Amino acid sequence: MASLKDIRSRIDSTKNTQQITKAMKLVSAAKLRKAQHQITNVRPYATTLLKVIADVAVTNRVTHPLMTPPMETKKVLMVVLTSDRGLCGAFNSNLNRFAEAYYKQIKNSVDQIDFLFIGRRGADYFARRGIKAIDVMLRLDREVSYELASKTAERLIKFYLDGHYDEIRLVYNEFKSAISQSPVTETLLPIDLSKQTFAHQEGVNPFATDMIYEPAPDQIIGQLLFKAFSTQVYRCMCESIAAEHGARMSAMENATNNAKEMINKYTLIYNKARQEKITTELIEIVSGAEALK
Repeated sequence: MASLKDIRSRIDSTKNTQQITKAMKLVSAAKLRKAQHQITNVRPYATTLLKVIADVAVTNRVTHPLMTPPMETKKVLMVVLTSDRGLCGAFNSNLNRFAEAYYKQIKNSVDQIDFLFIGRRGADYFARRGIKAIDVMLRLDREVSYELASKTAERLIKFYLDGHYDEIRLVYNEFKSAISQSPVTETLLPIDLSKQTFAHQEGVNPFATDMIYEPAPDQIIGQLLFKAFSTQVYRCMCESIAAEHGARMSAMENATNNAKEMINKYTLIYNKARQEKITTELIEIVSGAEALK
């Protein structure tokens, strides 16, 4: 049985751990509020921008390489979005297993699958399985911004337009709530506008067919597509960051509660051991006094 000193040391160390997890929970809660505010602002803008592009393209019959699906999908780039740090529950493990299952599902139907990782956890997970990435981007949680998303989007668009890949797909954790995140996959390129329109359900397009555009519709589409794609990448990054903070907040709350239970358990053990020691000493004193009579 552990000594009283050892039990006291365990109680003290558990209390210190509890203070750390409680502080991490508060920090994640503050960051989550900021991330939720970003998502609330960017989601309507991203959706509406795609609808504007869809209606302009349909009304004026404009085509663009970023909207044209390939004849056959042979080369795919998978962008896996995880975190750099742990202590966020099953946030990374669920996404990595989801991405691995998705990879095994499609690898026989295409000729080439490459990976680009945003976050250290995903890169390490697939590196242990012998899968190398064309690049790894780190420090997303500290440097996430629209400028970073624009640079990433410009790079992905260059890959696509140069013919390196026929499709670019993104795997990330979609933010549902502070306690709920779900791994999803989206096809970033080519951009699918089939379900993005302002048209009513009966098929009436509210955009006038004789509307005059300045500059020309094809130029407008080219500029809007890059902005829309950058916004989608930025939205997915914000979704992942918010989901990470939510998962870490929940994990730290569970850790704090577990620490509290461990402290209560060790305190009970300590009190029982202390009572046993006191009782033993009293018996020894009484026994010695009786022996002297």
